[in-house]
Amino acid sequence: MENKKHTYWIVIIAALGYFVDIYDLILFNVVKGASLKAIGISGEMFKSVEITLFNWQMFGMLLGGLIWGILGDKKGRVSVLFGSILMYSLANIANGFVANIDQYIVCRFIAGIGLAGELGAGITLVSETMHKEKRGIGTMIIVSFGALGAVAAAIFGKHFQWQTSYFIGGGLGIALLALRAGAFESGMYNNLKETTTLSKGNFFMLFKTRKRALLYLQCIAIGVPIWYIIGILINLSDRFVQVEGMGTKSILGEAVMFTYIGLCVGDVMSGLLSQWFRSRKKVIFFYLMMSIGLVAYYLTCKNVTLNEYRINCFLLGFGTGYWALFVQVASENFGTNIRSTVTNTVPNFVRGSVVLITLSFKSLTEGMGAHDAAIIVGAVCLSLALVSLMGMKETFSKDLDYHELD
Repeated sequence: MENKKHTYWIVIIAALGYFVDIYDLILFNVVKGASLKAIGISGEMFKSVEITLFNWQMFGMLLGGLIWGILGDKKGRVSVLFGSILMYSLANIANGFVANIDQYIVCRFIAGIGLAGELGAGITLVSETMHKEKRGIGTMIIVSFGALGAVAAAIFGKHFQWQTSYFIGGGLGIALLALRAGAFESGMYNNLKETTTLSKGNFFMLFKTRKRALLYLQCIAIGVPIWYIIGILINLSDRFVQVEGMGTKSILGEAVMFTYIGLCVGDVMSGLLSQWFRSRKKVIFFYLMMSIGLVAYYLTCKNVTLNEYRINCFLLGFGTGYWALFVQVASENFGTNIRSTVTNTVPNFVRGSVVLITLSFKSLTEGMGAHDAAIIVGAVCLSLALVSLMGMKETFSKDLDYHELD
């Protein structure tokens, strides 16, 4: 039976953890110019190093998704929630002391591993703890509040030294560990622990049957457009849009802040719409169709005023505001014994897909320019997402107290 006090506390902890998670994830993009310049990276070398650091962070998240996901099914959701927070907090603090590119790479890689665990653990806990008709609201709160971490990163990155910004993120995470005593393991997982003969956290179980493997890949595919928009259109926004009177650093800060404000609003709206229509699938379809139109509009606006640019970024962020539903769908599609593995790996494989997306974009740019390359990469990402979504079943109010068999 749902304990409301425990449930509220879990949602609060997961939301605060995701706030710090997104703060760290976005902070690098905000302060990379100042931080790399401080360690002697500039000119043509900057773009190469920028992509290298981002890719190492994403590789860390891919690895971390596997590690934390498996641990979540074998050792428990709560231990993963706080273990991941501790890791990325310490990496954040260490990042403020880097003096060369090798140290920077190590910090971003370790931070990536840590960042991979918090969201999946939080949503798995909420999915297994809240009433099946209301769990979407819990996920909506976690992701919507977490998105504000990007806004905080944009503000702190603009008004503080880059070292101080990293220290703030690490300090917030360490402070959050004090709330660990208020977190309780889900009843479903506690019941699972008593079933000693059942395979738990077996990643390869996802590929034991064609149906299960296809469903897993579909869950990943529907989230890829979100990181195409963030990883290409926003993080590399200076390559698509010229804003009157704004330099590259200022453009990126504005892009990140207004995109994530839009994402926050979009996540709240998608969560409410999902509850209203009692459907995850219909709402995700609407957001994908909206994203197609918004991406096309964004890529046709080459010279804009600052306010027009802010609106464009806000709208793009709003269109990606189905992140909460996408992760929720992944969690709801698999049994308790591999649910943490799925819920951790799916969003991190989506984040990690930025590596492939970025490399594809970079390769195509050499032959046709940034705008055409972005159109082609975006068309592939959005098409795969729509096809994958059409082949999935509705998961709203699905009973999650079941296991996957070998």
